Amino acid sequence: MLGKLTEDDFSVLRKPLESKRQSPNTFAGIFILCLFLQALLLYIEFTLGEESIFPYTNQVFMFHIIVSIILGFLSFIYSIPAIYLRSQRIQYLISILISQNMFGVSAFILAILLLGADILVESQENVNTLMTFTYVTLIIGGIIFLLTCIRFYFMLINGEYRRNSQKDKFRRKLEKRSYVPIVIVGSTGLVLSMQYLIRNYGFMTFESVFIVALCLIIFFAMLFVLPEQLVILYCKYRFDSFNFDPNGRHLYPASDEQTNISSRKKINKK
Repeated sequence: MLGKLTEDDFSVLRKPLESKRQSPNTFAGIFILCLFLQALLLYIEFTLGEESIFPYTNQVFMFHIIVSIILGFLSFIYSIPAIYLRSQRIQYLISILISQNMFGVSAFILAILLLGADILVESQENVNTLMTFTYVTLIIGGIIFLLTCIRFYFMLINGEYRRNSQKDKFRRKLEKRSYVPIVIVGSTGLVLSMQYLIRNYGFMTFESVFIVALCLIIFFAMLFVLPEQLVILYCKYRFDSFNFDPNGRHLYPASDEQTNISSRKKINKK
């Protein structure tokens, strides 16, 4: 579906790259920091898992720690200049996986485990309620991701990510308005879910409710930004202008729609 769009249709997505916030060198430093942050989150997961009545705590934790170790190894490898400067696209893919794992997956697991730890009486009814909440939250997350993908696609085909267009100048205002339906879905789902839990577990403390709500907001936010991350990754494979030079300091200049990775290789061969 994106194949018919030109380089100009994605040009606004280059801004994080132009500002160097998503440059290879920046990612290298972030990867090292994420190693320690992810280790801390895994420790908290393990601690909560010891007290939680969530039925699949051990399986979830083991799977998550294996995935995190693999990503940690890759993040270390792709923080080495000799490697990431030659594989900028793979480094960006790893950055997506690391961010989604650390802020999305970890936040969701911590929310569920905290709920399970806050339930004082372990009964089948309470376990079933916790599992229902888990499924409902995942469904809401899936809806948010789907709506965001649809919204993002229509914004692209309507030219709202073209540089120097009228819509580009007011992009932030337009995006805030376009967030409304998705924010309504996410906030409504979150409020209903929290009301459901509070009614079933009146003993939940305010601190627990606040932390769980915060974790779920972070989880939903990561699903919200995932489509844009994936489109930028697509652009890095399709267009030269979304990649940096061999030193990782300067972004290749934007060109016409015919200048893409495959065409450059053909030109070089000639």
